[in-house]
Amino acid sequence: MKTIQQEIDERTNLTSSNKLELLLFRLGEDPSLGRSELFGINVFKIREIIPMPTITAMAGSSPHMMGVVDLRGQIIPVIDLPAVASCTPKTGLNILLITEYARTTQAFAVESVEDIVRLDWRQVLSAEGNAAGGMVTSIARLDGENSDRLAQVLDVETILRQVMPPAESDIDASNIGTHVEIKPGTVILAADDSLIARTMIEQGLEAMGLPFIMCKTGKEAWDQLQAIAATEEAAGRTVRDRVALVLTDLEMPEMDGFTLTRNIKQDPRFNSIPVVIHSSLTGSTNEAHVRNVGADAYVAKFVAEDLAIALRKALRKGEE
Repeated sequence: MKTIQQEIDERTNLTSSNKLELLLFRLGEDPSLGRSELFGINVFKIREIIPMPTITAMAGSSPHMMGVVDLRGQIIPVIDLPAVASCTPKTGLNILLITEYARTTQAFAVESVEDIVRLDWRQVLSAEGNAAGGMVTSIARLDGENSDRLAQVLDVETILRQVMPPAESDIDASNIGTHVEIKPGTVILAADDSLIARTMIEQGLEAMGLPFIMCKTGKEAWDQLQAIAATEEAAGRTVRDRVALVLTDLEMPEMDGFTLTRNIKQDPRFNSIPVVIHSSLTGSTNEAHVRNVGADAYVAKFVAEDLAIALRKALRKGEE
């Protein structure tokens, strides 16, 4: 029987092998299909799973907010996830997924929890461009390349923005400070699979005066970096004449941010490029993983001022 430490060590090692663990759950019947679909969320985001407790309704809350729950002295907002996804639970809302995201804690009510599966990120394909309404970032093929058993990986960032929109604008130019200076002709190469996250990053980089190339996956960013290197080499230059810094999310289809960072830092063409990881996977454990793969900085989503500070620091380090 595995000890708790062995299980922790196993999950820690996933970050060195482009793998993830996905918690599978159901939300109820999809009215357009007449069946219940599988959904997934990265286990790293899950703090705990509990039977449905008593929920206290909150006056004036948004339609998909069930209320709050008092969990060992912490008041946590509860989101009706089937309602968000337009599903109808047949047996009721039976389970709460307590999640940690971008320095916040919230609970998602679901109908049932199915399993935890271990996958390679290459089994997870981008869902962008499909009719997912922006709430699904990717589709996981659960049994390999030829599998017809699929799970929809939810875009937690978008869902939280829809259900609990911020009271103030994310970007306040007065708090970001003066424009960030980089070598003329260079850009920030950024990667994030969430549409809402990319929009926020783009707004933040624009407010900082930083030109950028935006990618939707780690693999797209890696391919882009190699293409840039080839173009610059053919012109008698190096990739540093075009790329000032790489800004990457961690959870992305095909290639995660850990693998992208490790590839960059192990390649002599790229290892001098500063890498900043920008993720909703917060906490000391994930920050330790970031250091292990060689990233130059880690910043939690999404506070534009914190991102600006991290970028300035990493760019200065890259010039040393």
